[in-house]
Amino acid sequence: MKTSVSLARAPAVTRRQFVSTAAAAAGLAVAPACLRVAAGVKAPFSFVLLGDLHYDQLEHHDLAWLDRTHPKDLSQIKNYSRITTEVMPRLFATVRATVQELNRAPATRVAFVLQAGDLVEGLCGSEALAARQNTGALACVREARLGAPFLFTKGNHDVTGDGAKEAFAEVFHPFLTEQARAVTAGLPGLKSARYTVECGNAQFVFFDAYEAAASLEWFEAVAARRTAEHCFVVVHPPVVPYGARATWHLFSAERDKARREKFLGILGRQRAFVLGGHIHKYATLAREAGGGRFAQLALSSVVGSAGVRAKTPLSGLVEYTGDQIRVEPDFSPDTAAARRAVYEAERPFVRAFEYADLPGYAVVTVDGPRVQARMYAGVGRELWRTVDLSGLLHGAG
Repeated sequence: MKTSVSLARAPAVTRRQFVSTAAAAAGLAVAPACLRVAAGVKAPFSFVLLGDLHYDQLEHHDLAWLDRTHPKDLSQIKNYSRITTEVMPRLFATVRATVQELNRAPATRVAFVLQAGDLVEGLCGSEALAARQNTGALACVREARLGAPFLFTKGNHDVTGDGAKEAFAEVFHPFLTEQARAVTAGLPGLKSARYTVECGNAQFVFFDAYEAAASLEWFEAVAARRTAEHCFVVVHPPVVPYGARATWHLFSAERDKARREKFLGILGRQRAFVLGGHIHKYATLAREAGGGRFAQLALSSVVGSAGVRAKTPLSGLVEYTGDQIRVEPDFSPDTAAARRAVYEAERPFVRAFEYADLPGYAVVTVDGPRVQARMYAGVGRELWRTVDLSGLLHGAG
C-alpha cells in the first residue's frame, strides 16, 4: 500500500522501528494486503466501513458544565454510555471476525477499518476530560484487536465542548499517524485532520468538515495531483442531503453556496465515492455535478440493541422529494417548508437514491474498476444490501 499524509515530516525512523512501535501501541495488524503484493500490482482489497460510534462513559463529563451549557444532551449521553458498554464490544467482535474471514481470500483481504467520524460523544466540559474520553476510545479500539489499521475522519462531536479541539490534536493526531505508519514507512506526522491514504488503485481523502474552507482549498490541490483510478472522500456530514435533516449537509449555509458548488464540481469531475455519517441513517445516492457524477454512501454504527431491522425504507428517485422529511415527523416541524425547498433544489441533479433507518456496518471491496459495498444489519453477520457503487457512477441503479 502506498500511503501519503500531506503534512510536515516527522523524524526519520527505520521501517522495523515504526512498525513495531505502531503495532504495540495500536494492538492492530500491520500487514494489510496492499503491503504484501509485488511492486506495481494493483491487487483487489476490502475495507470495513463504520459510521458514527459515539464512544462514551458518564464519568467523562463535567455534569455541572453540561447542565449549564447542554442540559438537553444528558439523556443521549446516558444512552451512548449504555451502548458503549453493552453493544459496542459485540460490534467490534463482529468486525474482528469479518476481517479474519475476509483475509482468508486474496481478493477480499482487508487493508484497514475506516470510521466516518464522531468516534466519541464529546461534550466533556474540559480538555482533561476530553483527552480521557479520547484515550478511552482508542483503548477500546486497541483491545478489540480488529486485525487491521484503524483510520477515521473528524466528526462534529469529536471536537464539541470546552477543550475538545485541543484534545483531538493531543490524542488523535498521534494515533492516526501511527495507523498510517503501520501501513507504510517514512510518513510525516499529522498536524491536522486532513490527510490522504493510497491503497491499490484508490486514493482516500480524509476531509475535515470542521475546518471546511481550508480543507476545500487543500482538496482542490489533492484532486489536481490525483493519479489513482478511484477517489474516495471520507467526510463526516453528508455532501448531498437526505432524510428529515435536510440542512445538515456540508456547506449548507447560504453564505457557503459558492464553496458548495465548487466542492460538488470537484467531486463530480473526480467521479468520487463519498463516505460519511452524521445523520445516523443509511443512504446511497448518485448526483451529477461538474460535468460528471459522484456516489455517496452514508451509514450509522450506533446500534441501540443487538436485534435491529430496517425502518422507513425509501427507494428510487420517486422518493427523493421533500416528502422524505416524514421519516422523522417530530424533527423541527417549524422548518418543514425550508427543508422541503432544499430537496426541490437538489432533486434535478440526483440520479439514484435509497434510504433506511438501519444501523450496522459495511464491507467495501475494490477490485479493478468495480467498487461494491455490502451492508450488514446491526452487530451480526446478516447481509442486508449489496450496492454496486461503481455502477452508480455509470448510471446503473
